[in-house]
Amino acid sequence: MKLALAMVAVWGAACAGAASAGPADPPRPAAPATRPDDDRAAIAGVLRHQAEAWNRGDLAGYMDGYARTPDLVFTSGGNIRHGWQDAFDHYQARYATDPKAMGSLALVVESIGLIGDAAAVVLGRWDLTHTEHAGHGVFTLVLERRPEGWRIIHDHTSSGP
Repeated sequence: MKLALAMVAVWGAACAGAASAGPADPPRPAAPATRPDDDRAAIAGVLRHQAEAWNRGDLAGYMDGYARTPDLVFTSGGNIRHGWQDAFDHYQARYATDPKAMGSLALVVESIGLIGDAAAVVLGRWDLTHTEHAGHGVFTLVLERRPEGWRIIHDHTSSGP
């Protein structure tokens, strides 16, 4: 055991010496620091914009909160949809003939958990009123930081009793 510790100490000293023996590497610019409160505010803003778009009958604006990718996963009503286009087509089929049928959507965020610098999980509640499709329930969203900003990449929504 002592021999192993001694070998580690010698190896560590040799590495330290080798690292300082050569020319110094130029300093690397620090990665931009993310501020958790700013990220949470930006994520809450995505959901606020979605609700605002929904409430003015703007389905395309609502869908802007989702990543435009075939990898998007959207689950609701016992169905699993894959891809932004599939989710959009589903909403179009249900609401496009009368945007007023979309009713009034309220989203309440219970928590926003950041996962590193590029992902987050949101837990919340939804309430849809003033429509024949009225209901309420809970949602779990996974968001990813993308070049266009925070976007939903996985949405699991369920209805309550």
